[in-house]
This record gives sequence, structure tokens and C-alpha cells, in this order.
Amino acid sequence: MYEVFEILLQKFNVTTYQVSKATGISQSTFSNWKSRRNLIRSDNAKKIADYFGVSVEYLMTGEEKEGGETYYLNDETAKVAQEIFENKELRALFDVQKDMEPDDLRALHNMALALKRKERGNIDDTGC
Repeated sequence: MYEVFEILLQKFNVTTYQVSKATGISQSTFSNWKSRRNLIRSDNAKKIADYFGVSVEYLMTGEEKEGGETYYLNDETAKVAQEIFENKELRALFDVQKDMEPDDLRALHNMALALKRKERGNIDDTGC
């Protein structure tokens, strides 16, 4: 089981420390799992699987169930999620917005659209 986790670490170029911080799972839990002192709890397996965008089945066995169970509903969603995961700035922006009030989220969205228009030359520096 831990071997699949190590493969995912390499594939996504992350460390156990980064996974620990993102999931709230202690590094000692990973150490105990690696040394086979403890089996991973199902709730932690789910957190890790979600972090990497794989199924718990894949995390535990290295194989998907027949029928190709996937985490995302379509390839476009998987691609966007991967882009967010790989880009530090996008991850930070996503993390900031997930707890925002709807009005604040709309304001952030409008500001991002205004910046994009400015970048394309559709408005000047004063916003006119």
C-alpha cells in the first residue's frame, strides 16, 4: 500500500510533509504506515486519495476497479484540477476563495475579469 503512495509522491513531485500539511495527517502516521506498524485508517486513506485525485481503491491496491472508476466526472475537470494542483498561485487563489461569502466571491471574480480585460487592452489603467 505505501508503495503506491510513494509512486504518487514522485508523480506529483510532493513530499510527505506537504501531504501532511494539506491533509492534516501527521508525519508520524505516514512513518507508521511506511514501517507497517499500523494500517492506514479509512478516513486518512480518503484524505490522501482526494489529495492526489485518485480513488481509495487505487491508493490501497495500485489498481482501479473494473469499469475505470475515476475521481472526476470528465477529462476537462481533471485537467483543470491538475492545473490548480501544479500551480502554486492558482492553489492559493482557490484556497482563499473557498471560504468567501458569495458577495466577496463575486467581487473577486469581477476584479479578475477586469484585470484580464486590462491585460488584453480592453480598458486603460484607470479602469475606464
